[in-house]
Amino acid sequence: MGHYFRYLGQKTIWYLITLVIAVALNFFLPRMIEGNPVSVILGNLTTGMSDTNSQKKIFETFNKEFGLDKPLIEQFGLYLGGLFQGDMGTSFTQYPRKVNDILAAAVPWTLAIQLPAIIIGWFLGNILGAYAAYKKGVFDKVLFPLSMFINSIPPFAFSIILLYLFAIQWKVFPTGNAYSFQMIPSMSWAFISSVLYHWTLPFLSVLLVWIGGQAIGMRSMAIYELNADYVLYSKLMGVKERKIVRYVFRNAVLPQVTGLAVSLGTMVGGALVTEIVFSYPGIGTYMFKGISGLDYPLISGCTLLITIGVLIANFVLEVIYGLIDPRIKASQLGEG
Repeated sequence: MGHYFRYLGQKTIWYLITLVIAVALNFFLPRMIEGNPVSVILGNLTTGMSDTNSQKKIFETFNKEFGLDKPLIEQFGLYLGGLFQGDMGTSFTQYPRKVNDILAAAVPWTLAIQLPAIIIGWFLGNILGAYAAYKKGVFDKVLFPLSMFINSIPPFAFSIILLYLFAIQWKVFPTGNAYSFQMIPSMSWAFISSVLYHWTLPFLSVLLVWIGGQAIGMRSMAIYELNADYVLYSKLMGVKERKIVRYVFRNAVLPQVTGLAVSLGTMVGGALVTEIVFSYPGIGTYMFKGISGLDYPLISGCTLLITIGVLIANFVLEVIYGLIDPRIKASQLGEG
């Protein structure tokens, strides 16, 4: 067990180093975007205003309020100090709203689409892919090209196609937003049904692409395993078909599990363009608004949230694999 804890300690150090680098990049990279965020805000506030002195005063006030009048390294120090206190700063474009409050409001909407789409898509895709690899025949000849077709369509294009057909052309679903404008959020059935009604198209946009990708991946892995030497050897030894199939698909699904863990870690990032297409109030939409308005704190908050999710997902995966994967166990003993 000592070898495992040594392995875990090394991984922890590397992930902490990665987190430190990610935090620095999250701060500095948005500030490399050309333009001044205060100028963007000023343009919105002073439309029609001809008094240049008043414009200059507003510019200086916001510059000081956001700390943009300080040297970059000092701004970074203030940013780190805020992070240690759990404060991601104040949004420029939605002043005086805190980034924490914006993300807290956006994350549930993103998860409402991403979590069920990823889990349902993973299970359905893997079941269909495994069945196609095992049964072959007509089912495989239909499923494989269909999955390839769906998976080859970019998610944003798929969103636009569904929006055009089901919302604009056939008017079966609304064109966007999370719920009807005239409704006030509550736990009433009318509000919940409105949310589900607006949720359906964004959910299907993500789900169908996920099913296609998972089916292709599982089919390829299952075919590889079915043609492996140990399968032929097991058949020659008289091992029952059901037992062989169980081992085959257990081995084939391991890479898919890795992909699922990473996807669950990145799901807070949302389907960026899908949320924009449907005007859905998730993380992706707010990140787009942040980039459009040069809102440094909002951009940094969104990217940091995604980064932490990815790192946690990968670290948990490393911990589990260190316990169950014999190859990693062997490398631990070899290093010891």
